[in-house]
Amino acid sequence: MVNDMVGDMLRIDLTVASPLALVGAFAAIVYLSGDLRMRVLRRRWHPMRTVSFVLGCATLIYVTSAAGNGQADVLVSVLVFQQITLMTVIPPLLLLGSPGTLLLRATPHRGVGRVVLRAAHGARRAPLARALLHPLVAPTVVIALFPGLYFTDLVSAVIGLPFGHELLLAVFLLAGIIAGAPLWSNDPLPRSPSYVARLADVVVEIQVHAAFGLVLLLSGSALFSAYSQTPFPDVPATVDQSIAGMLVWTYGELPLLIVLVVTLSRWRSRDIRLSRRNDVQEEVERQRYNDYLASLQRQSPS
Repeated sequence: MVNDMVGDMLRIDLTVASPLALVGAFAAIVYLSGDLRMRVLRRRWHPMRTVSFVLGCATLIYVTSAAGNGQADVLVSVLVFQQITLMTVIPPLLLLGSPGTLLLRATPHRGVGRVVLRAAHGARRAPLARALLHPLVAPTVVIALFPGLYFTDLVSAVIGLPFGHELLLAVFLLAGIIAGAPLWSNDPLPRSPSYVARLADVVVEIQVHAAFGLVLLLSGSALFSAYSQTPFPDVPATVDQSIAGMLVWTYGELPLLIVLVVTLSRWRSRDIRLSRRNDVQEEVERQRYNDYLASLQRQSPS
């Protein structure tokens, strides 16, 4: 019964598709148009960037157009699955595609393209963009959208609104991009947090996910009024919550562990580059000093 239910949820059902699926399709088309223009202009663009971005868009389309999308208002495990995917899986794929860099390099510098480029540069310099990339924003977002949203039962109030589910999906994706930009983006950003701040951010997120998942796993009663009963007799509310908790502990933690490894690796690579640069600079200064001593020796009377 449960296996059949999961299988049904994984199939594509356009009748319950979210508008975000159209957003994903549109973003993929625009990105591929930019990639094609780069090829026409014979400008280099790494194909893995395109693969990453298109894969992110495809994942967005699938998650928001699968049959399970229509069950997110009655099964909290489905909503949590969508939230984890939109916040921790899709944003890295999109950001590694460097869409901002592609926009700057592929957009024509005349006509409408000139307006687009001005808007892009203006958005990058905006105080709001710099504020959103503050190191404290990412952990605040995670705390607000996991324990804050669920343990206050705000999720029940929002999911009960006419477009509450669509609102949550959009917020999850936007929050994931904002939180993931300092960690994954290769585009020019208005603010670049230190590696210490990035590492602290990842550690906090891992702890929040662990605590949130543990509460869902161990709770013996329904925590959310909107999900106190499920339409499936074989899946009571407590089992639904336990499934959500297991998703947070497994599916939700894995991307964060990858982020942790990548952050430490980039930090080490940065330190190695700086060390080599300093060694070269010291060698240049040492050679200059030796040349200076040699010139003094040549000038001294024999």
